[in-house]
Amino acid sequence: MNKEKGKVLRTDGDYAWIITTKASSCEACESRSSCNMMGGGGGKEIEVKANNLVNAKEGDNVLVGFESGKLLKLTFLVYIFPIIALLAGALIGNEGAIKYGLDKSITSGLVGLLFFLLSFLFIRLQSTKMAEKESYQPKVIKIC
Repeated sequence: MNKEKGKVLRTDGDYAWIITTKASSCEACESRSSCNMMGGGGGKEIEVKANNLVNAKEGDNVLVGFESGKLLKLTFLVYIFPIIALLAGALIGNEGAIKYGLDKSITSGLVGLLFFLLSFLFIRLQSTKMAEKESYQPKVIKIC
């Protein structure tokens, strides 16, 4: 589990909004300036909405955790899945071109592009479902 320290800005029912400093691992990430996964933006501090498991109050210093396995799954979905879709589409387009006597390059390129674009629609639908699941949300795990 990835853990970060932060301070509770406000609470609302089962959730707490935490201000935290971007992790050192964020510095090496290509998407660090546009990351929306954890509250985004180009600054050093980010605001995170987290499940308030320990009933932290405004002003409390807390430890926020996010499951590493879930983060890897999200990373795969965003970065690897579109590439796989592009390659699969190009291969299917190539086979279809051979079967129907079409130009292989154009058909492979168009079907590959179609699959690539469809992968983003799939990611959009999946991200909406994942955002609703508690297991994909950061959690306040300890009051420091």
